[in-house]
Amino acid sequence: MGTTQLETVPEPKYWHLKTVLSESLDSEFAVGEILPNERDLAARFGVARATLRQALEQLELEGRLQRRRGVGTTVAPPRVGVAVAPARHSWPGAAGDDWQPLGCDASGTVPAVVARLLETAKGDPVHIVRRSRVTEGRPLAAELLYVPEAVIPGSAEIALLTGPARAYAVLAGLQSLELEGQDRTVELGSARAEDAKQLDRLPGAPVLVVTTRYVSGGRTAAVAVSTYRADTCRLTFGESDAVALLAG
Repeated sequence: MGTTQLETVPEPKYWHLKTVLSESLDSEFAVGEILPNERDLAARFGVARATLRQALEQLELEGRLQRRRGVGTTVAPPRVGVAVAPARHSWPGAAGDDWQPLGCDASGTVPAVVARLLETAKGDPVHIVRRSRVTEGRPLAAELLYVPEAVIPGSAEIALLTGPARAYAVLAGLQSLELEGQDRTVELGSARAEDAKQLDRLPGAPVLVVTTRYVSGGRTAAVAVSTYRADTCRLTFGESDAVALLAG
């Protein structure tokens, strides 16, 4: 990277710095290479460290950089295309599902937004299936799948199971229902401590949160909250993956 001082520019200083840094990443750094520390970078460009951090955070959000525990800030590899919604509707756990069940718990307390979608009251028991999505050894996403016990046949027997066996039993119960439809929303968020650990990210790192609502019997039968790494994922929708979000 050069030592060019930043002149007065019409856009915010951190945004101009982001552009300069991005050009340097393209010409001077290889994928996985560690950037100089913040103090050195700020001195080279004649900016405050707060301005530098804003630029680095924006580049991380755009998938150009990634922060790694015990390593520092490195140049990120190209984003991985991740299919979110196949053309045909299917329940979680159906053939071709790329998610790996990790375990399952039951709780009478779920996030307020999930409770509203499920139309459950406080204290209503809900299965919470934990799942993970990995590609080529890289953690891409973590998911919590919420299924009211009243929806699944045989919930009393399922409650006797533990770990992945219980998760598989809940997923099998969903397969016995008729899926009438599903819808999803996507929003930018920040990684919670639990998700960050599973995704090998720092807490607060940018993530893409996909919330999917599954409908059966005229009501919401399940809600999946899937948290994708924003620095490595390019979400695609539809059979041809023609519609892409955050193409990188």
